Amino acid sequence: MDAEELSDRRFDSRSVCVAGAGVSGRSAARALAGLGARVTVVEARDGEEQRGHAAELEARGIAVRLGDGEGLPDGTDLVVTSPGWRPDVPLLAAAAASGIEIIGEVELAWRLRPANAAPWLAVTGTDGKTTVVRMLARMLTAAGHKALAVGNVGTPIVDAVAGAYDVLAVELSSYQLHWSGSLAPAAAAVLNIAPDHLDWHGSMDAYVDAKAKIFAPGCVAVYNADDDTSAALADRASGVARRVGFTLRTPRPGELGVVEELLVDRAFTGDPAREAAELAALADVRPYAPHNVANALAAAGLARAFGVPPEAVRDGLRAFVPDPHRIQHVADVAGVTYVNDSKATQPHAAAASLAAYEPVVWIAGGLLKGLDVDDLVRTCSGRLRGVVLMGRDRHRIAEALARHAPDVPVVDVPDTDTGAMDRVVNEASGLARPGDTVLLAPVGASFDMFADYPARGNAFIAAVERLAGSGPHPGDGPRSPR
Repeated sequence: MDAEELSDRRFDSRSVCVAGAGVSGRSAARALAGLGARVTVVEARDGEEQRGHAAELEARGIAVRLGDGEGLPDGTDLVVTSPGWRPDVPLLAAAAASGIEIIGEVELAWRLRPANAAPWLAVTGTDGKTTVVRMLARMLTAAGHKALAVGNVGTPIVDAVAGAYDVLAVELSSYQLHWSGSLAPAAAAVLNIAPDHLDWHGSMDAYVDAKAKIFAPGCVAVYNADDDTSAALADRASGVARRVGFTLRTPRPGELGVVEELLVDRAFTGDPAREAAELAALADVRPYAPHNVANALAAAGLARAFGVPPEAVRDGLRAFVPDPHRIQHVADVAGVTYVNDSKATQPHAAAASLAAYEPVVWIAGGLLKGLDVDDLVRTCSGRLRGVVLMGRDRHRIAEALARHAPDVPVVDVPDTDTGAMDRVVNEASGLARPGDTVLLAPVGASFDMFADYPARGNAFIAAVERLAGSGPHPGDGPRSPR
């Protein structure tokens, strides 16, 4: 019996509960049913969309329970949970109390890999994961490999492992790593660590411990030498094949970094102590911002660990198309640049975005998820021309501004209707001067006003476009000195 047959037999006739009927949950359910498991999908929601998904699954012999996400189906001996389900929800708590194994869809995908499966190059971190896996996939493709970016970036990973790929670039969240136990990527990167998702994990230590699981024995551990926690995780990782740092400074042997206008490698050359390989120019990194250069270096580190030549790193960066809502240039209006970084949903991401521009009229606000913004405001105060606040937790940002940037003009926009973003953009344009950047880097989640962060970003883009077509810029008149 070969490895693939053994993998199939491990799920034959097992009673599996799949928690969540989203994209990854449905993919897991189909795969398990195809291996002979008795599958029940449990979904708390019961709307038209969920009923449509349920009908498709039921046609495959999969039981679906809608409108009840709490009860564990009788006879369950394995739970496969979607990433968003917290460990303390009743269904998962009941499974844990009964000694029933709980895994995530990423762990399931790892267990379902066929013989001679494509190796994984894995990425985690608080910010930049999607950008890095997409850059990495471009580099791998430029080197002639059949590669795919998977995880939270499109194709469910359970589907991808069955494909004929040479290598997979895998984005892994802290949720997914929490529910994984046997992953062993060929190379893995921790981009950065900052407080996030603490309501899910329960503490910063638990969040960091989940991220640390990516550095499995035998992998090449790629770490951010400019981030103390990332470096510490690599240092404490046991059994890794080697440790490779990336830095925005001049690299030391064993690192990738920046020399003048070039990205260079002093880790994967024949003689790292005396030899450096030119990978790309800073101009090849788009959009240019310090944190995006770090993203490019992380992707390059993983690509080089897989044997990608320097010219493919460069060609991959040149072919990379940035995703929308990530430091996205929208327009220049009357000498003012408007940038959409709606994806900056917590302080670490907003700080990286703010560091790329000066002077800035900052548009901020939303749901802060209990995160502190004092350090962010203190750090960025010197580059602020003004601030426009919106969203439910805007008062907390206003309080931090009053403490750390009392001379910066602040405009509060309490509106939450569909025209609120137009008022926000108009207020920002009134604060801006030619040469400034109006930056949407909300530092909070979007759900208080918008369906998601893309909807918020699209509202900003539309408001800027209306401003651009409205005639004279509100800020063109006389201004008082700051």
